[in-house]
Parts: sequence; structure tokens; C-alpha cells
Amino acid sequence: MTLRIAVVRETAEGERRVAATPETVRKLGALGATLAIEAGAGAGAGIADTDYEQAGAMVADRAAVLAGAGVVLAVQAPEAAALAGVLDGAWVVAAFDPFRRGEAVAAYAGAGLEALAMDWMPRITRAQSMDILSSQSNLAGYKAVLEAASAYGRALPMMMTAAGTIPAARAFIMGVGVAGLQAIATARRLGAQVSATDVRSATREQIQSLGAKPIFVEGVAGIEGEGAGGYAGETSEEYRAAQAELVAGHIARQDIVITTALIPGRPAPRLVTDAQVATMRPGSVIVDLAVEAGGNVEGVVPGEVVTRHGVTIIGHRNMASRLAADASALFARNLYNFLAAFWDKDAGRPVLDAEIGDAIRLTQGRQVVNPRLSS
Repeated sequence: MTLRIAVVRETAEGERRVAATPETVRKLGALGATLAIEAGAGAGAGIADTDYEQAGAMVADRAAVLAGAGVVLAVQAPEAAALAGVLDGAWVVAAFDPFRRGEAVAAYAGAGLEALAMDWMPRITRAQSMDILSSQSNLAGYKAVLEAASAYGRALPMMMTAAGTIPAARAFIMGVGVAGLQAIATARRLGAQVSATDVRSATREQIQSLGAKPIFVEGVAGIEGEGAGGYAGETSEEYRAAQAELVAGHIARQDIVITTALIPGRPAPRLVTDAQVATMRPGSVIVDLAVEAGGNVEGVVPGEVVTRHGVTIIGHRNMASRLAADASALFARNLYNFLAAFWDKDAGRPVLDAEIGDAIRLTQGRQVVNPRLSS
């Protein structure tokens, strides 16, 4: 029996991405699968239904697409109840945000679906091409700088004109993961004077390699190395106090601040207080990329742009979706790379190994099986 892979249209508010492109449809078909795409799935990313059909996919309504599907691809995992008609034990390959969507994960178990959380892909060398968080964070960091530049209302580079000189804008990046590094690079390309900070000592050289100024607490230990899975963890109370003092003095001189700090399974750490916002020059801009996890900035409002003390605070959700075409292309390749890496020709479908399978599998056999959800 040929494996049917279904791609559904996203229904989350503001979600414009799609989990497959004509490129990945052709590649998945070459593996031996048949592709079924829900009508209109690619519209937000500028992909017409006819593009999918020309790539070899069937395009139909959701019920017809899901009927008999053994694998469902999505950007944001839909509710289990919206997947009626798939085979018992069908894989759903998507971003699940499992810690915040515990009830949805339990519903997947109850429905007999195997939920595979691509956002829990281990950060190991052989899984780099499957890492949706990295590919999407890269675009989010880039877009955050563009959003800030648009809202700032002044030029970013230094400009020397006959009428006088315009000084370069000062941009401060807080959190130097994938998004932060791309934000540094983008702000530098646009001509801003860039500084950055992180609790992980290993990022100092990365900041300098991009031509930015590292701002680090001296004399108090932060986190050595990269932290678990490439993420920062919790720091000592002494370090947090020293960092807050350092940031307070630095942030008052900044025109643009972009915050990106996340701790898996926990609310985003508070990096910027309302009092610190008040020290910034009116017309300055803050972009909080951690808004969906509670935000790094006091006063940020998820999904909105607000003004506090004359400072614009941008709290856009799902920043990568604002670059839907490119974000979809990268996301779809991540999914293809994942399925292709485990494709078993004899079985006619992918078969996971323990290292990656145990890391991303949330449900199986009508049970929640991931130990991270039971600890």
C-alpha cells in the first residue's frame, strides 16, 4: 500500500506558512509516497493549488485529503479532532509546543495518533537539516530588525551629507542564539552600531565575529559553554542582579533593542523592566521575539504594538510567518529532510531510530510516551 502524505491548510490566527512546497512534493513523490494537499494550503505563502498539482499532488478538501493518510504534515499541529479520516496510528509531523499544549497532546493520544514534535528535534549534527526552530528563528531574527527599522523613523547607518551628519543608530541584541545572531548580522548590514549580550560565555566570540560589541557581566559566573541543547538555562541570583545593573546602564543609550531569550519549558526570562524602558529615548523601538512565551520585556502585549514612555514595543506573534514564502520553503525542506533520512524502501515509509524517535515522539499506542511530559 502506497503511503499517503497529507498536507493541511493552517488555521491558527496569523499563520501564513505551509508545510510543503511544490519542490518537496516532487521529492516526497520520488521516494514513493502520494501527496494530497488541502485546497488553499499554500495561499498565504504565494503557492497556488495548480503549482501543487503540477508537482504531482492531488488537491482537494480536507476530508478527501485526510482519508487514508498515514502521515500528516503541518506547521502548527492542528487539533486531533480536525484530523478525522486518517489511518489509525498515523503520524502527525508538526510543531506542537508540547509544554504549553498538554491537553492537545493528550487528545492526540486518545485519538490513536502518533504525534511527532519537530520543535523537539535534538540539536545534534545529523539532525541540523531537520531543525525547524533554527530555520525559522533565523528568519525571525532578520525580520525583527526590519520591523524595528520600519518603526524607528530614523536612518540606521551613519550618513554624511552637505547638510550635516546623521549618527548611526545603536542596536542592542539580548540573547545570542540563532535569532540573535541573525539580528546582529542584519543590523550590522543596515549600518547600525550593534552590541549584544547573553548569559552563555561561549557567545562572546560569536558576537565579536559578526563585528558587534559584546556586553557581558564581569566577575560573576554566568553559564559556561552553550547550555543544554544550545539554549541558556537558569543563572544564579547574583548573576541576574549584576546583569540587570549592566543592562540598565547600557539600554538607556540604545535606539533599538531586540530580545530573543527563551528557556525550554519555562516562561521567558524578564530582561527589560518598565523602569528600563522609561530610560530610553522617546522614539526608540523594542522588538520582543519571546512574546509567545510570556515575553522578555515588561509591558509587551502579545500580537500588538504598544507605546510606553514614548518607546514602541513590538510584540508580533510568529515573526517567521511574516516572511511566509521563505519560511515555508525552509520549513518544508526540514520536514522532507526528516522523512527522507528515515525512509525505508522495503516498508514504503519512514522508520524512526531511537535517538531521534524517542526525542520527538509525544504519543504512541494511545499513550503519552515522551518522558519530558511526565517528569
